Amino acid sequence: MLDIPSDREVSPPALIQHPGSLPTLAEAIARRELSPVELLQRYLKRIDAVEPEVRAWRVLDAERALVLARRRADEAARGEIRGPLHGIPFGVKDIIDVEGLPTRCNSAAREDIAPATADAEIVLQLKARGAIVLGKLQTTEFAWFRQSPARNPWNTEHTPGGSSSGSAAAVAAGMVPLALGTQTVASHNRPAAYCGIAAFKPSTGSISAWGVVPLAPSYDTTGVYGARVADATFAFRAIRPAFIPPGRALATDEGLEVVVLRDPLLDSLSDDSRRTWESMAQRLADRGHRTTMRDSPVSLARVGDLLERTVKYEAARAHRALLDFADGLVDPILIEDLREGLTIDEDVYLKMRAELTALRSEFFSALGRHQIVLFPATPATAPVKSAGTGDFRYIAPWTALGGPIVTVPAGLAGDGLPLGCLLCGHPGSDADLALQAGRLAAVGELSALRPPA
Repeated sequence: MLDIPSDREVSPPALIQHPGSLPTLAEAIARRELSPVELLQRYLKRIDAVEPEVRAWRVLDAERALVLARRRADEAARGEIRGPLHGIPFGVKDIIDVEGLPTRCNSAAREDIAPATADAEIVLQLKARGAIVLGKLQTTEFAWFRQSPARNPWNTEHTPGGSSSGSAAAVAAGMVPLALGTQTVASHNRPAAYCGIAAFKPSTGSISAWGVVPLAPSYDTTGVYGARVADATFAFRAIRPAFIPPGRALATDEGLEVVVLRDPLLDSLSDDSRRTWESMAQRLADRGHRTTMRDSPVSLARVGDLLERTVKYEAARAHRALLDFADGLVDPILIEDLREGLTIDEDVYLKMRAELTALRSEFFSALGRHQIVLFPATPATAPVKSAGTGDFRYIAPWTALGGPIVTVPAGLAGDGLPLGCLLCGHPGSDADLALQAGRLAAVGELSALRPPA
């Protein structure tokens, strides 16, 4: 394996390009050193160059974006900055509503659907901070398992993951500096790991899902992508500024407490993935962070199994109408899983939810509220597209446990594809994790992507 510490330079493939540091871009716009129009045109030029290979976009809304960019430029010239993302373009996963654009969910069943008449709440939050919608990004069908057209820019024969595939691929290819994804099982954090970028998935239920096509409402969560952890956490903090109780400071100069968690689930780790995970843990210790290796207090495989079955129960009821569509309009695997979900009795479902709640309580009671867990994101690198969207088993338990999850791009494997690690927190610890993840990621982030000069 090629282990990449943060101070080494690596030459990425031609389709990989750093889209720019969000804090740096935002500051340059606020200081009137960079025009939002110039920035948007930079991304449109990049899209023209690489989109035929990457295929990340469902629809570009360049004309409306340029109108808004000119407006944001005029505002910046007058010193009127709407928020920390003023003039920053962003892409939207195509299960999230954008006013004036159809939400097709990559399904023939919605090919002729009318444009949305209102923005999803998460889109409105970004717009209120001054950001500009650039368009809709590809997704798997209804955020389930059928591949989207998007390709992994590290190697286009490999999947970018699912279901937020277009969002991760677009950021990794330098086509946009910020994108929205969603996670119900593993479909936000996994594409980030496969595409060598960062993701922040907030605590379940902490961000409104209004205007997002549901899959399993108990778990559906919208998150953000950026090139590096500092970018993803900057975007999250822009959306959800931290509320700090009186007398409490979130950031300290002391080393952080990190749990390096063992679990039988990790028996499937590839040698490359294991070395990347262990190397990051060692670098954290070398930088003065308190790392503790311990066994998981609950079975992560059981937690993931409960998530998968309860998701199928909820998805079957959210999308029951898809069973009435003509053959060929909906992926057969999705239809099969919806039918399986309908066979799960409500009482069985409620017992699974109760067990999951008990396991969540046991897990965090044993670990403590303020510890951060370091865990591999995936057993191996992204598989070829014909093999599916990848392995969700390492991320699914953390989604079920309900806390915030950060994907850290942590290294390259021998096949030249990225590997990621997860930083996971207690439910509700989003503000803490957003502040501290950058400190932890700085010791081991993949440096193949550097901000352009």
